[in-house]
Amino acid sequence: MMMIPRKRNEFDIWDDMFRGDPFFSEKNTTKIMKTDIKDKGDNYVIDMDLPGYEKDNIEISIEQGYLTVNAKVSEDNNEEEENYIRKERYYGECSRSFFVGEDVKEEDIKAAFKNGKLTLTVPKEDKKKIEGKKLIQID
Repeated sequence: MMMIPRKRNEFDIWDDMFRGDPFFSEKNTTKIMKTDIKDKGDNYVIDMDLPGYEKDNIEISIEQGYLTVNAKVSEDNNEEEENYIRKERYYGECSRSFFVGEDVKEEDIKAAFKNGKLTLTVPKEDKKKIEGKKLIQID
């Protein structure tokens, strides 16, 4: 089968620029809410990137030991429909959950949001001291 070359237009250069770039691959478009977790002794500090999100559109909840961050961003519908060559900004809803322990309560967690970065300070769950090895007698 013979391929007929198609006529290239001025916008094909944009497709060529992004083709093969791992940052713009389909797999990476879902990698939002990038998160770093630091151990700070008595607390964990969770830093989460949420660029383009407003504080009012971020919800943080805790249920059965799972801390969940849910964030929404909607497309600006005031813009007239434009002829986009490529559109990569994410619009929609996303969430991440972390197990922090069943003894951690909402009043124990501190949250701050500045310049697109959410910072959560979560106390470490008190672990009951695990006793040493015990032998069980066989009857």
